[in-house]
Amino acid sequence: MAQDLFHYEKMVEAALRGVVRDALRKAARDGLRSAHHFYIGFDTRMPGVAIPDYLRAKFTEEMTIVLQHQFWDLDITEEGFSVTLSFQKQLERLVVPFAAVRSFADPSVNFALEFAPPEASADVPQSAKPAGPVAAIPAPEPGEKSSAQVVALDSFRKR
Repeated sequence: MAQDLFHYEKMVEAALRGVVRDALRKAARDGLRSAHHFYIGFDTRMPGVAIPDYLRAKFTEEMTIVLQHQFWDLDITEEGFSVTLSFQKQLERLVVPFAAVRSFADPSVNFALEFAPPEASADVPQSAKPAGPVAAIPAPEPGEKSSAQVVALDSFRKR
């Protein structure tokens, strides 16, 4: 097989992280309308993640936040986002680089993205490690009909 000199996996990951950035920009500009809301999971250990110490102690590896009704000062840059959220009636500012984002979902429209960690553990065989980001649509709620499909990027790769 030829060597991938274009680094397609990195291009795809950057494009999918761009979807997260664009969705957050739209939410910052227009607000979250209708039933839209975001679940954003991120690696709390990544460089550039700024969260209060008590949250870092509670969420030592990964934290998921929800942007729905009560969030303030959502600010988006090319590298990441910052937002103020309420934790136990205390407002806290979080800063999250897009490189730290592990998952993004808008359940109102059955849309989700999941990103592979940047460094998989050494004890997992290379063939078992995720090769890149996976785009998926979550299963519908009970009683809800959906024609949604899970899309795994591996199905498009040559082996």
